[in-house]
Amino acid sequence: MRTITERYYSALENQLNEISTNGEPLAEQYKASIILCKKAMAKLKSYISSYSFESVEDEIHFFKEVKPQFYSKYIYFISVYNYLMKRPTGAEDHLKEYINSELADLKRYFDHNAAFYQYYRSGSTQMDEVYFTRGGFDVHVELEKFEEDEVYSTSHDYKLSNIIANEKYQDFLNIELQKLNNHDERPPEMSLELPLTWTFSKTDLIELIYALVAAGVFNNGNAEIKTVVSFFQTVFHIELGQYYHKYTDMTRRKKDRTILLDKLKLALLRKMDQKLDEDGAIQQKLKL
Repeated sequence: MRTITERYYSALENQLNEISTNGEPLAEQYKASIILCKKAMAKLKSYISSYSFESVEDEIHFFKEVKPQFYSKYIYFISVYNYLMKRPTGAEDHLKEYINSELADLKRYFDHNAAFYQYYRSGSTQMDEVYFTRGGFDVHVELEKFEEDEVYSTSHDYKLSNIIANEKYQDFLNIELQKLNNHDERPPEMSLELPLTWTFSKTDLIELIYALVAAGVFNNGNAEIKTVVSFFQTVFHIELGQYYHKYTDMTRRKKDRTILLDKLKLALLRKMDQKLDEDGAIQQKLKL
């Protein structure tokens, strides 16, 4: 199951990346992204409808890790598209007021779901079998008018998808607000001529991000991890999913907990040694 769903998600990410670089207006890009996500969600649902979970852990993994990856993107793109369609034109004050109103709505949502939000943010697992396996709940009440298929739904997989999407939408709004506050119109010379692609694993990138935040290199040490993750996701056109769980897995490694950082250190030392050897060879030639 994991190989197939990872293939589906990778294909979706590739298609979304193509849309983000096609030169279309932003609203059209998000509209096309919504359609792509909807197709990918339908494909995922069709696959799972004929799949038998091998264990409770397998079922929990799907409804806690896999399904929310797809659905949170869908919800996020809808949120941003609606923002683009509804945002006021004209005076900046009106736009700031609108953004702050959206942020206030998000805060109310997080406050309303504080208990489960804390469960998710803390990486807890003790209630996973209740939250992320099927049966034993009123699907019409629990799923808040979204998913009404008991075979394909648990009590909290949509809520988790919504939280992930809202976190990302919150980051988007904060960046929009920051642009207005700083009059941040990126000059042409600041844009990259060629996009950079992260070619190591997502776990490697998460390790790097957590190291940078732990060292306090951003905003005098005041940057939140989710803000930095959002920045790297945007820059590298990559989706890191539930990065906290991957970080938790790193902390539980019995050996080599900082695999990427150790690799980077060795690579840099090797580069420095190579430079010293080259400089020494040049000096030797000059003496001769």
